[in-house]
Amino acid sequence: MRFPTPPRLLALLSASLLAACSSLAPTLLTLPEPAPHQPEGQSGYQDKPGWQTSSFAVAAANPLATEAGYQIIRAGGSALDAAIAVQMVLTLVEPQSSGIGGGAFLLHFDGRSVQAFDGRETAPAEADERLFLRPDGQPMAFADAVVGGRSVGVPGSLRMLELAHRQHGQLPWARLFQPAIQLAEQGFRVSPRLNRLLAADPHLRKDPVAAAYFYDAKGLPWPVGHRLRNPELARLLRDIAAQGSQALHQGPVARAIVDKVRSHPGNPGNLSLADLAGYQPRQREALCFEHAVPPAKAYRICGFPPPGSGALAIGQILGLLQQTPAAALPLGANGLPSADWLHHYTEAARLAFADRAQYVADPDFVAPPAGSWLSLLSPDYLARRAQLIGPRSMQIAPPGRPQGLQTSFARMPEQPEYGTSHISIVDAQGRAVAMTSSIEDAFGSRQMVRGFLLNNQLTDFSFVPRDAQGRPVANRVQPGKRPRSSMAPTLVFDQADGQLLMSVGSPGGALIIHYTAKALWGSLHWGRNAQQAIDLPNFGNLNGPTLLETGRFPPASLDALRARGHELREIDMTSGLQAIERIPGGYFGGADPRREGVVMGD
Repeated sequence: MRFPTPPRLLALLSASLLAACSSLAPTLLTLPEPAPHQPEGQSGYQDKPGWQTSSFAVAAANPLATEAGYQIIRAGGSALDAAIAVQMVLTLVEPQSSGIGGGAFLLHFDGRSVQAFDGRETAPAEADERLFLRPDGQPMAFADAVVGGRSVGVPGSLRMLELAHRQHGQLPWARLFQPAIQLAEQGFRVSPRLNRLLAADPHLRKDPVAAAYFYDAKGLPWPVGHRLRNPELARLLRDIAAQGSQALHQGPVARAIVDKVRSHPGNPGNLSLADLAGYQPRQREALCFEHAVPPAKAYRICGFPPPGSGALAIGQILGLLQQTPAAALPLGANGLPSADWLHHYTEAARLAFADRAQYVADPDFVAPPAGSWLSLLSPDYLARRAQLIGPRSMQIAPPGRPQGLQTSFARMPEQPEYGTSHISIVDAQGRAVAMTSSIEDAFGSRQMVRGFLLNNQLTDFSFVPRDAQGRPVANRVQPGKRPRSSMAPTLVFDQADGQLLMSVGSPGGALIIHYTAKALWGSLHWGRNAQQAIDLPNFGNLNGPTLLETGRFPPASLDALRARGHELREIDMTSGLQAIERIPGGYFGGADPRREGVVMGD
């Protein structure tokens, strides 16, 4: 089965490559300056128009992946079928962000109800809470922990997609792999973003397999436009198409994964064949909450429950803002959030991130506060928390106590979280997917096996398992546990009639929460369409300095925030938002100008 590339996609790809080449070539081999909390390096900014469709829409982080999903729906596939095809192509063309060596959270709407499919990685059975401690008891440096086998969790995305396909697939499983197999065999053109990230990464060349695939004989990344073939991945995808997920989780590929992890010369891990064979995805109840927009509009926003922290933090931020003057503030006359609004937003974010650090972890290991995760979204609780927001920044917010809760857990210290990819799809029958997938850091653990990269998701656990008093951190390493995640796939509904209104999400480590919240507020409160909401400048706070996208805010806004006590850091906040919204007569999709994504549909 062939998947021809339509003229409109060829034109888009050619224009993207030419524009990015001209802007990136002079600095291609320059390592970026380190900046806090950056999942992946920036690779330019290209204005995008947004895309209107009449019957269905597919939004993904790479045009080739979007095209695969588009063709699957055109062939009679469901939104879930298209998501599988998209993810397989992303494994090939966006290896820095996600793939079959990692995990994913998937929200699915079948026209009646929302399901949450958890394909998050798990810690090996031999892991313990001291996994990331040095012999002297101090936490390892992040880079020392990531590169090698130590950080590799049991991958879960493939088994999760297999489970979801059994319930919601329309086309045969094997057919969904054909776009990726064809691209892997015939080759794909190296994109400007992949080239830029390959040039900047200091660790990937250390793995001989990855070095031979991604770099030339001189150790330079293959140039933009180079046709890169991956016959090993093609063979594996053929096996998965025929045998299902067992082709990855058992047999020779599983043995190759375990050998790679356990035999790393400097930083071995403890993944086992039993870990891979025994992995089970979870079906969880979606975390949904009401969000009112004056004067008379109410929405039902559904996201992913723990071990996801995204929906809880977004729900808290949106709910806290409703208790402040920010709820009535429009966009500024310059089309940007005002300093007054940013102050209230970042103070609300401090409060949400304080609770996140205190409470959120794998619910199979950690009970929710006050017996329910929704206790953190209770209007009464948020009203009390909002009283802490004053005219000046509180600098560091304390965690709250839902229903007077006394907790025995220690607060998790801040540590880096890294990259992901997001897919939003609505099919012609109104079924919808919001899926965020990840291998964590850019290029994961930098360990390549059978044509794909292994994750480093175990570094999403707290490196420090206990505080000075011996109290455990909720998100510490434990055997079989799933690390806390910021991934925030989101579906928005009209509270009155239940109609699906939007599918949205982003990559970006902990900043996923802010990118997704920005898109939601921009759409629901400020009336921006999906593309305009995505285009708004990025901002956020992780309960520390206030982060602002470099060069996007006027000096007067920066001065006003400093006058309120904010410590500011301007950084390149490389979001990768994808969004599809319902409009009269069809859908309108947006893709982040900071990355390579596009939207397609009929």
